[in-house]
Amino acid sequence: MRQWRLPQFGRQHLKLEQVAIPTPGEDEILIKVAAAALNYRDKLNIEDGSGGLQITPPLVPASDLSGAVVAVGKRVNRFRTGDRVLGTFWVDWIDGPWPAHALTLGGPLTGALAEYVVLKQEWAVHAPTTLDDAHASTLPCAALSAWFALVEQGHLHAGQTVVIQGTGGVSLFALQFAAAHGARVILISGDDDKLARAKTLGATHAINRRKTPSWDVAVRDITDGRGADHVLEMVGGDNLLLSLQALKQAGRVSVIGTLGEAAIHSPSVPLFLGRPTIQGIGVGHRRALEDMIRAVDHLSLRPVLDQTYGLADLPAALDHLDRGPFGKLVVRMD
Repeated sequence: MRQWRLPQFGRQHLKLEQVAIPTPGEDEILIKVAAAALNYRDKLNIEDGSGGLQITPPLVPASDLSGAVVAVGKRVNRFRTGDRVLGTFWVDWIDGPWPAHALTLGGPLTGALAEYVVLKQEWAVHAPTTLDDAHASTLPCAALSAWFALVEQGHLHAGQTVVIQGTGGVSLFALQFAAAHGARVILISGDDDKLARAKTLGATHAINRRKTPSWDVAVRDITDGRGADHVLEMVGGDNLLLSLQALKQAGRVSVIGTLGEAAIHSPSVPLFLGRPTIQGIGVGHRRALEDMIRAVDHLSLRPVLDQTYGLADLPAALDHLDRGPFGKLVVRMD
């Protein structure tokens, strides 16, 4: 089979190699991978290993995969040959509080950019029935991050206002989930074309942050001074202050990305006066993923794919990731 292997950090060191197809153990399943979705974390892990955990090459990158079970170990009881499955992001986080020992696919564990992957049966879930493999592969990281922030932890409901920053995978999933729940969505981006496309997905209001740098004031104007119920903080740095100032009393900020700066900054007064809940979101557990998949099927929700690439075209896909896609990028194994 073919797989991408990173023997040392740096995109120039990626190698597409031929290796033996792995054999599943007693409690493992062998998956013929159909598609692997790329995340910003994968770019960081390839470049220098800074995508979240202590990662040491060599490794097979990428965490998100969709495919079919082609062989099972004798103790496997969750899946049968022929089942369509997705891998989970945190392989040992089944439910409840995050376990300190949990690990992730694509670093430090072997990843999804291979034609066949072996996973323990607990590390996979049944794929949605309404999506093909390319669309389904986008769910385990980006979609679950948005779902975990807004639904699992944020208890989103109709009539609320959600502020979403950017038009990457997490942001567009958040937009789709919020709209499906009957929430008003205010989308922030620096690109008018992307803002117009986001409106077709259900954004109620669109603010160009380049033209309106004090977008927090615009959010308060839109909400008649009340502020937003939820803000998805994707930038970091001083942008957190704008997120807090756009928030209603006792609202929620979910910190998901730090695309602008790794650190976040805020004076203390908005915290004392606003009484916000600020929660870091690091994807979510398997039970929430299964809940979300049922919702995706029920809603017939279709993830937004910017482009798909063949396995050999991974370098071009990573270049596209650098440019900033509208939605998700997927690598197909065929």
